[in-house]
Amino acid sequence: MNNHCDWRTGRHCIFKNIVHLVFITKYRRDVLTEPMLSRMEELIRETCSQMDCELIEFNGEHDHAHLIVSVHPKLAVSNLVGKLKGKTAYFIRQEFRKEVRKKLWGDHFWSPSYCVVSCGGAAQLNCSTYALID
Repeated sequence: MNNHCDWRTGRHCIFKNIVHLVFITKYRRDVLTEPMLSRMEELIRETCSQMDCELIEFNGEHDHAHLIVSVHPKLAVSNLVGKLKGKTAYFIRQEFRKEVRKKLWGDHFWSPSYCVVSCGGAAQLNCSTYALID
C-alpha cells in the first residue's frame, strides 16, 4: 500500500484526491458488529483496488462506517460510493443474514444518503510536485 502522503500518478496526470466518506445504516439501526466491519473493510479494499482507488483508512461503529479513500480523477465519487455500498450491502446481507434480519427488513442495508468531505492538499504543492508533471 502506498503512503497516503505520496502523490499518485495516472497516464496523463499526477493527483492527490483524498475523500472522507461516511455511510450510515438504514434507519440508523445498530446493525454493524466487529466481524461485519472486518469483512466490510476487506470488501471495500478489494473494490477500491478494482476501481483504481486506494483505501487509506477504515473505521466504523454499530450504525455507520468511515472511509478515507484516494480516488482516481477519472472516477466520479458518486460511482465509487454506489459500488462500495452495493457490494458491501450484498455480501454482508448474505454472510450475516441472521444478525442483519433482526435489525433491518426489506432490501435496504445502507441509507441512500452519504457524506463526502474532500481532504485538502493544495497547500502542499511545491516546485518539485510540478516537476513530476513534465
